[in-house]
This record gives sequence, C-alpha cells and structure tokens, in this order.
Amino acid sequence: MKPEDTLDFHIRWAWSRISRMYNHEAAKEGGTMSVGYTLLNIDREGTPSTKLGPKMGMESRSLTRTLKSMEAAGLIVRRPDPIDRRMVRVFLTEKGFVLREHSKNVVICFNKYIQERIDPEKLDVFFEVIAQINNLCEDDQLFSKLDEH
Repeated sequence: MKPEDTLDFHIRWAWSRISRMYNHEAAKEGGTMSVGYTLLNIDREGTPSTKLGPKMGMESRSLTRTLKSMEAAGLIVRRPDPIDRRMVRVFLTEKGFVLREHSKNVVICFNKYIQERIDPEKLDVFFEVIAQINNLCEDDQLFSKLDEH
C-alpha cells in the first residue's frame, strides 16, 4: 500500500501544512503555534492549570514546557486560586492578551479562507467524517484489531 492510499497520510499532510502556516504567522509575533493555541484556551478569569491540558488535548509534560516558556516571555502569570489555594490558575498578561488577539485573528482568517472556497455541504461531511474517525480511534476494539495483525 502506498502512503497516499492511507487516511493518516492525508490527515498528517494537511495538518503539517496548517501547522507550518500557523507557526510562520506566530513567528512574526515571536511566538509558536503551540503558544498561540494555549493562549486561545486560557479564560479571562484564569484557567486551572490542571484543566488546561485536557481542554487542549495535550499531555502535561508538553504543556508544562509551553507554560514555562510563556511565563518567561511575560505572556502568562500563575496564581493560587483564591478559594482553593492548592489549585493554580493561569492568567494572561497584557502582552498575552495582545498575542491572543493576533492568534485569534489568524485562526479566523484561515477558517474564513477555507469556508469561502469549499462548499458548505462538503465541509459538513468533512466534520462528520473526522468526528467519526476521532470516535473510532477511541474505541478499545481498535486496539484488539491491531493486535490481530
């Protein structure tokens, strides 16, 4: 089987191009796609650091590195939760809000560009299929099938 005959090839190929484009845009502001994505997922009232990873689908190790670099760059601050002092909340700084707006605009622009060029019915089918692929990847039976091969 040729790589281009597999689903994962096309998903990875598209994501690689999207990721490269987002990183290129983020680099103009001194950031990365990962930083931009994290900024977009931090709520105005602060987000518990333990909730951020699951919210973004990231492992805690990767997120910890990203948060440390964001803190060093002055994009975020971490503060204890006023009610539950054991919990740490992540807040955007003024600089973080500015970069968040830039990240948001890049995402909106990309989505608008795609939506203007692809038929809405095709996009609906795409979202339906990609959701099904995601659900199937979470299916425990998938792994037993993989073990058979």
